[in-house]
Amino acid sequence: WVVTASSLGTARLWSAESGECVRTLEGHRGEVVDAAFSPDGARVVTASRDTTAMLWSSQSGECLRTLHGHEGYLTSAAFGPDNVQVVTASWDCSTRVWNSLSGQCLRTLLHDSVVLSAAFSPDG
Repeated sequence: WVVTASSLGTARLWSAESGECVRTLEGHRGEVVDAAFSPDGARVVTASRDTTAMLWSSQSGECLRTLHGHEGYLTSAAFGPDNVQVVTASWDCSTRVWNSLSGQCLRTLLHDSVVLSAAFSPDG
């Protein structure tokens, strides 16, 4: 599968083989600027200009959790290699590390400027 983010406030899951849209993930109230699969492929995280990240079941398309805490647009979101931690980056000059199962913000990393991207190393 392929996941895409759109200016219409949705993300889409596509069949890489057929090119067919398999599922549309709807629920954000602003542009979705980034989307990524968990390492096991079971979930998707999306980052939006509505200041939230959302976690989705890739199988059902159901929203499993919304991560609230940033005060500015999100610019990126990614899963850690453990399938549990998520990192988000934002225009509020911060990066946050979350427990995707509980929704708890575990750590806030403050920057001097807008954070455009964040990612975990493969070994966590």
